Amino acid sequence: MEIMSDDYRTIEGEKTSHFEENKSKFITTARHVESEAEALTFLEEMREIYKDATHNCYAYIINEVPEVKRYSDDGEPQGSAGLPMLSVLEKEKVKNIIVVVTRYFGGKLLGKGGLVRAYSRGVSDTLANNVVCKCQYFEVELIHSYSVLGQIENYLNNEGYTIIDKDYTDEVKERLYVKPAHFDKFKSDLIELTSANISINILEKTMLFES
Repeated sequence: MEIMSDDYRTIEGEKTSHFEENKSKFITTARHVESEAEALTFLEEMREIYKDATHNCYAYIINEVPEVKRYSDDGEPQGSAGLPMLSVLEKEKVKNIIVVVTRYFGGKLLGKGGLVRAYSRGVSDTLANNVVCKCQYFEVELIHSYSVLGQIENYLNNEGYTIIDKDYTDEVKERLYVKPAHFDKFKSDLIELTSANISINILEKTMLFES
């Protein structure tokens, strides 16, 4: 299984929303997940929490190669719940996300069109203002002498970089995140600034949430 490493749109953590439609109560819960196994675990959690609900419909998209897409109407008329939910996820271009829409039936039929609108609304409402980017970064370590510390930190501040860790011993070690597309310029700038009196090492690639 190959995991996609490109930047992608998603949500951070867990988000919820709810509304009523013709006495039926709809509760939507969305969560960021990193695998299909995580999505299925979350689905079982929701089924347990809302085990007295009439339906727990779901849709998810997992950022793998090939991309994984699944959905379920969970007893609603075919095509009235899961597929419309998945369509909203696709329209919003979000990945590594599962959405569960829980319905408590209120005694009044909504019709297939009403159900499509309700389940689509549940997903749309939950994503509204909650979509972020999960972006690839290099975790970079800088090793240098104290004599160039001021120059380096002025450069980092001016360019908007944030130090995530510092270690002061006989030399200075600093860690920060740099986007891959910016790394070559970042490296050349610091080499020029310090007359090559600096060591610049990529420790690992990581994915970070970015609003």
